[in-house]
Amino acid sequence: MDTAVEMDTAVFSRWIGEVVTAVHAGREWLTRLDTAIGDADHGANLDRGFEAVSRALADGPPGSPGALLGLVGSTLIRKVGGASGPLYGTAFREAGKVLGDAPEVSLADLAKALEAGLAGVQRLGAAVEGDKTMVDALAPAVRALARAVREGGGRPEALGAAASAARAGAEATIPMQARRGRASYLGPRSVGHEDPGAASTALILTALCAAAASPGGPAGDAGPEGTE
Repeated sequence: MDTAVEMDTAVFSRWIGEVVTAVHAGREWLTRLDTAIGDADHGANLDRGFEAVSRALADGPPGSPGALLGLVGSTLIRKVGGASGPLYGTAFREAGKVLGDAPEVSLADLAKALEAGLAGVQRLGAAVEGDKTMVDALAPAVRALARAVREGGGRPEALGAAASAARAGAEATIPMQARRGRASYLGPRSVGHEDPGAASTALILTALCAAAASPGGPAGDAGPEGTE
């Protein structure tokens, strides 16, 4: 088992590269989800934000995984409108703070970082599971990763479990009635639609799994339908 195998900045750079590719490919899919229950801009906003992240990293990544995630978070806060920028930006920044300036981090460190990211999102958005938000994908993913670490799972298995839990959590928002965010204004009409924030969270965590398991490989299809 490789729970103690260290991950350096290159692994995290690959993750963000996978996210940039996957968000761009899934832009229209995410926008369709947001059109149904939101402001119809989630895909475009995230795509713009991660393109800005890509430009910020173009001259070379920071010297540690924590610094890299901090830069990602700060960039998203500056560049992404609506609620997505502050929420995703906070998640990345809080995760980066936990990782600190260590040049390499373990899977257990990453689990703690994602726990901090979730806590930051919940502080900012005041959402809990069942509210039909990104928390419904992020919280089960954090639990799955922490459980895999406790059980001594290897990196591919642990990150795969986290990604699978995120995707299942996003799908589970379909029958929910939204209690937070723009979708909550729709009341019962929000039922029957997947939450776009949960969907994009699952996409980002799937990209993490792909980056760690297949260095340098493409992210692949972004959505469940072989998204554009």
